Amino acid sequence: MSEKPLICPDCGRDYPRSERFCADCEMPLVYLPGSQREANERQRKARKIKPQYAEGRLVKVARANNQPEAELIEALLLEEGIPSLLRRSGGFDVPDFLAAGPRDVLVPESGAQAAREALAPGTELAADSYDGPTPAEP
Repeated sequence: MSEKPLICPDCGRDYPRSERFCADCEMPLVYLPGSQREANERQRKARKIKPQYAEGRLVKVARANNQPEAELIEALLLEEGIPSLLRRSGGFDVPDFLAAGPRDVLVPESGAQAAREALAPGTELAADSYDGPTPAEP
């Protein structure tokens, strides 16, 4: 970080971090563009979560066959703004540090319905309902 990361938004004069107001304009000082730290992975995830889906006790909405599959489900839910927690399913005797074994996907109660809808299999377009052009016959 530079020695003078604060500037006056009105006159553009640089100030040390110990100052709060411009001596000339009496405007509150702001950080230089680009002087703020990049958000870490946890902060980026937290910004995606919709508050209305973060209320209530945790409920199971899905079961994954292994850790990578569970992480895929977790990412799909996060894109919809639904927070989730992955937990190793009970009754499976593999040490915690391995990615093998089933996982339960838990979400807050307020996001359970939205999570089930997000994870529901999509409806496939039936061939007889397709209105587009037909391929040319050879």
